[in-house]
Amino acid sequence: MLQVKNICCIGAGYVGGPTMAVIALKNPNIKVNVVDINSDRIAAWNTDDLPIYEPGLLDVVKQARGRNLFFNTDIETGIKEADMIFISVNTPTKTFGVGKGRAADLRFVELCARQIAQLSTTDKIVVEKSTLPVRTAQAVKTILSETGNGIKFQVLSNPEFLAEGTAIQDLMQPDRVLIGGDQTPEGLAAIEALTSVYASWVARERIIQTRLWSSELSKLTANAFLAQRISSINSISALCEVTGADVDEVAYAIGSDSRIGSKFLKSSVGFGGSCFQKDILNLVYLCEYFGLPEAAAYWEQVIILNDYQKRRFAMNIIQTLFNTVSGKKIAMLGWAFKKDTNDTRESAAIYVSDHLLNDMANVYVFDPKVPEKEMYDDLDYLGTRSKDENRKLLKVVNDPYEACKGAHAIAVITEWDEFKTYDWKRIYDGMMKPAFIFDGRNILDHKKLMEIGFKVKAIGKSY
Repeated sequence: MLQVKNICCIGAGYVGGPTMAVIALKNPNIKVNVVDINSDRIAAWNTDDLPIYEPGLLDVVKQARGRNLFFNTDIETGIKEADMIFISVNTPTKTFGVGKGRAADLRFVELCARQIAQLSTTDKIVVEKSTLPVRTAQAVKTILSETGNGIKFQVLSNPEFLAEGTAIQDLMQPDRVLIGGDQTPEGLAAIEALTSVYASWVARERIIQTRLWSSELSKLTANAFLAQRISSINSISALCEVTGADVDEVAYAIGSDSRIGSKFLKSSVGFGGSCFQKDILNLVYLCEYFGLPEAAAYWEQVIILNDYQKRRFAMNIIQTLFNTVSGKKIAMLGWAFKKDTNDTRESAAIYVSDHLLNDMANVYVFDPKVPEKEMYDDLDYLGTRSKDENRKLLKVVNDPYEACKGAHAIAVITEWDEFKTYDWKRIYDGMMKPAFIFDGRNILDHKKLMEIGFKVKAIGKSY
C-alpha cells in the first residue's frame, strides 16, 4: 500500500485550513503543508488570530502547528515535496461568459492543475477537495497527463461535508468520508492511500469508496437536498403567517415522521453560506447543459424561494413600519450567515439590508465576529449604491445596546446564542414606540418579549 508521508494543500480557506489541521493532528507522522498565494492569510494562520473563526480550531492548530503542520506561501516547494496534493481553492459561480450566474468558475482549479503538472518531479496523488461539478476530474486529468515527462498522477475526489460553526466537530466525528477514484489497480491503490490517512481516527465503515464521478456528484446532490428542505419549510412559513399556524409546531409534527426526520426543517430568513446557492446553481447548469430543462427548473425553484424569503422578510419590516422606513433607525443583530462563524458569503443580512437601504433606512449593525470592512465589502459588491451611500446609511457598531438605542425596529438575522441573553427590558426602554422586533431565526422567547411590550413579528408565526 502507498504510504503518504507528505501532504500539500493548495488553499488556506474555510475548508483547507481546518481539514489539514485535523489531518495533521491525527497523523503526527505526516508532514502537512498548507500553501496559499495570499500572504496576509498565511501570516494570520501563523498567529493566534486565525483568519477564520471556528469553535475549537485554534486549539487544534496550536497542537500541530510547528510540529507537522505548516502554513506558508512557498507553493513550488510544497508541490515538489508532496506525495499527495489537495486542491482546496475557491470555485465561485461564474459572473461572465458561458454559464454566467450558474456554472462553477473553475479557473483556480485549472491553475492549480497546471502548477502541479509543471512543478512535479515525482508521482503524485491529486485530491479534489473543492466543491466541483461532476466530471471536473477529467479536465484535471487531461492537464496532468500532458506533462510529457513520464510522471504519473492519480486523481481522487474527496468532497467536504462540513457545516461552518461545527467544522471541527464534523471533522473529528464525521458522518462519513467520501473518496472517489478510478477503478483501476492504480486508482484503487490511491483510494486506499487516502483512506489510510482518515482511518487514523475515522472508523473504516464510515469511509465510503466510490467511482470518481459518483463522489463529485454526491457533494452537489447533498447540498441541494439540504437546501431544498430549508426552502420547503420556508415556503410553509409564509402560509403559517397568514393562516395562524405555527411553523415550529408544523416542523415538529412532520419532523417526527421517521420517513422525513427533523433536520434542516428550521424556518428562517433564508439560507446563506458558500455552498448551498453555488452548488444548486451548478446543478441547474448541469441539468440544462445535458438537456434536462424540467430537472433544472425544479432545482432552480429552491433558489427562487430562498430569494423570496429574504425579500419577504425585508418587506414585512417596511410594511409593518407604516410602509416607510425612510430616516428610521433599524437595528440589525447579526451579519454572518449563521452563528459560530465569521463567514458572510450569501448571508441574508446583506440582502435584507440592501432592501432597507433602498428605502433610505438607517441600518445599525452588530455582529460579534464579523469586522466592519467585511460588511461594507459585502454591500459594495452588490453595486446597488455608491460606497459613500452605503457608509452613510449603514453604521457598524461594537455594542448591541448602542445598535438598538432609539431604533424603531430590531431585525435578528443571525442565531448567535448571546442574543438570547440580552437585557431585553433595557433594550425596549431605549427604543422608539411602538417597539417592533422581527425574529428572522425564531431564537428569542416571544412570550416574554410581548410581556415587556414588544410587537413581535417572527418567521412562520402570527401574534
